[in-house]
Amino acid sequence: MNWLSTRSIQFLLAVAALTFTAAAQATDFPFAAGETLTYEGKLSKIVSGIPVADLTFIVNSTENGNFNITAEARSKGTLLKIARFSFLQRYESTVNGEHFRISRTIKHDVQKDRVRNGEAFFDYEGRRVTYVETDPKDPMRPPRNIASEIASPTQDIVSGIYSLRLLPLAVGKTFELQVSDSGLVYKIPVAVTARELLKTDIGTVWCLKVEPEVFGPGRLIESEGSMTIWITDDRRRIPVRGVVKASIGKIDIRLRSISRQAENSEQAAK
Repeated sequence: MNWLSTRSIQFLLAVAALTFTAAAQATDFPFAAGETLTYEGKLSKIVSGIPVADLTFIVNSTENGNFNITAEARSKGTLLKIARFSFLQRYESTVNGEHFRISRTIKHDVQKDRVRNGEAFFDYEGRRVTYVETDPKDPMRPPRNIASEIASPTQDIVSGIYSLRLLPLAVGKTFELQVSDSGLVYKIPVAVTARELLKTDIGTVWCLKVEPEVFGPGRLIESEGSMTIWITDDRRRIPVRGVVKASIGKIDIRLRSISRQAENSEQAAK
């Protein structure tokens, strides 16, 4: 599996790297501490629906009102047995709860024998993101440093999905989003193109069809392709499906379960 396939899976696993200035004003969050979303990713090209990855997103809150969001994507099944390719993508995102913008990202990236650790700091007063990447297998190797100018708010590829859930999504609306990954910053056009009824593991639900432009020159993935995301059209705003179409085939990510431990604990206490 080449770099493009890993990159495509990575961005779809995050469901989309999205944000918008309206999110900074939101105070009624559709998620809370204890929410856990789990997904399965399948790859289709010649053979239909080969399981390739499991994904997990967990939200925790801090005493100062911020969020810590952990996301992990891990290779599985046929990808390991036949392609003999393994990957692990782990993100720990610290999000400012007042403005809902990314403050810090810690990234652990494993692709077969290649391992990289990265850390990004977001300085909104100085309008700058600074990213440092190291190779834990070669501590003598000089760190890779990248810095870029940012505006407020900015998201990483994990906090972006939660920022998307705060937006006033409706068919016909378009947004321009700012996302930072590995120290680089991208503006992503996004369109809400339809409202569709989907059968999912959490029931049959009405969803909004969202299409971010992450493929193309100067985009997150500089090649031909497309991405589509379906988000429940209700107060929960849960991403239930995502599809990437690229040269490697179609990657289909579907929600398998959702757990809201914080809400369940509160109800049990009443």
